[in-house]
Amino acid sequence: MSDVEKRVKNVVMKTLKVDASRLTDDARFVEDLGAESIQSIELIAAFEDEFDIEMDEDAALSVKTVGGAVEFIENVLNN
Repeated sequence: MSDVEKRVKNVVMKTLKVDASRLTDDARFVEDLGAESIQSIELIAAFEDEFDIEMDEDAALSVKTVGGAVEFIENVLNN
């Protein structure tokens, strides 16, 4: 597991208050982890704080899975 993946999963666990065992790459934030719309915004803010990055909110909100979030953040960090 990459450092980015560990940190993403940690942020998701804290923000959505879910158990680590539920955080698979294909776990969907809304359908599988129960995120509500306000929590999606909170997740983006938490990712920005954790990684000291700025994310395009519309693009970030289009990310639906934990694995997608890891990939999205890795792309932001590499640009």
